[in-house]
Amino acid sequence: NLYKYLWFAGSSILILMYYPLTFVFEKLFGFVSDITLLELSDTNRPLLRMLAEKAPGTFQHSVQVANLAEEAVRKINGNTLLVRAGALYHDIGKTKNPIYFTENKLFGQSPHDKIEPEESAKIIIDHTINGVQIAGKNKLPEQITDFIRTHHGKSKVRWFLHAYKQKYPDKKVDETKFTYPGKLPYSKETAVLAMADSVEAASRSLKTINEKTVNDLVENIVNHQITEHYFDNADITFAQISKVKEVFKEKLKNIYHSRIEYPED
Repeated sequence: NLYKYLWFAGSSILILMYYPLTFVFEKLFGFVSDITLLELSDTNRPLLRMLAEKAPGTFQHSVQVANLAEEAVRKINGNTLLVRAGALYHDIGKTKNPIYFTENKLFGQSPHDKIEPEESAKIIIDHTINGVQIAGKNKLPEQITDFIRTHHGKSKVRWFLHAYKQKYPDKKVDETKFTYPGKLPYSKETAVLAMADSVEAASRSLKTINEKTVNDLVENIVNHQITEHYFDNADITFAQISKVKEVFKEKLKNIYHSRIEYPED
């Protein structure tokens, strides 16, 4: 009987020590537990509440990206908790200068109309740099910060690059000023987040919503990322990317169901 009580006491102590030991092991070995990921995904956390207050459009975008990415990653047997947490924080840098981002812009003139294309590009690019700084100050795990670094990779801010070329056709362009200084996605989760981010943002600008426009949108964006060698460092296959595309198409059709135009009989 004594042994039974000792086993009971021992197991009770181990249960009580579970949370603090998990935290210690995370710090020692640099991994992120499911418990931490669940806590980070709580939208009532101060950092996410700040995002919702300062950049409400970005917050809604991040939630939609999280939903898209989580479902797609589940389809290819990735870490759904990790990609969801990463998606919620990937645009946290937009809390600085939020009105310069389309999803937060109020009615009326765009603030970009009053500044030079180079300055606009810097503000847009800086959201990733600011995001990494904010993540560091708030002690977010490196695995989450990597979603901030990789979701634009080394892509270009093409809209403002094109605007600069049109405004100054005789000037030589320094394209580094229009290029994100990030790193390429390196995992299934970071790759899917990059796809979901671009697809969700572009879907908001669709004037006509039907099966063809949604399908074309997803195909064009993801295929462009492939041709730009966006996923060369990621452990994701073409077969898995095809599955991700199909998830995006179905999810977007469900999101915009009331706006879908169906062919007449």
